[in-house]
Amino acid sequence: MYEAATLAGVMEDLTRQGFTEQFMPVGGGVRGVQSGRTFHAGQVTITAYHRFEGVSDPDDMSILYALETVSGIRGTLADAFGVYADPFVGAFVRDVAVRHPPPPRASGEALTG
Repeated sequence: MYEAATLAGVMEDLTRQGFTEQFMPVGGGVRGVQSGRTFHAGQVTITAYHRFEGVSDPDDMSILYALETVSGIRGTLADAFGVYADPFVGAFVRDVAVRHPPPPRASGEALTG
C-alpha cells in the first residue's frame, strides 16, 4: 500500500540522498541558490519527481523535481501544479531529459526514475 508523503518529508529524504542544492528558475535555466551556478536544460537531468495533491484544498498542488547537473550538483526544484504553476519552470522542465521515465502511477503517488 502506498502512503502519500508530504513535500517537506520528500525534500528531507532527497537531501539525505545528496540532493542538497536548491534550484530556482532564471533566464531560461535554473540557478543553484547555494552554488550560484546557472544551468540550461541540456545540462540537467530529472532523476525523480514527486507530485503532491492537497487533501483538503485542490488548489494546494505541487511538484518537486530532483535534478542532477552535468557537473554533479544535485538538488531540487519545486513548483506549484495547475493554474498556479510557474510558466518559467514549466518551459524549463519540458526541455530537460528524464532519466528512465517512470511508469504512470495513481494520482498523488511519488514518481521516481
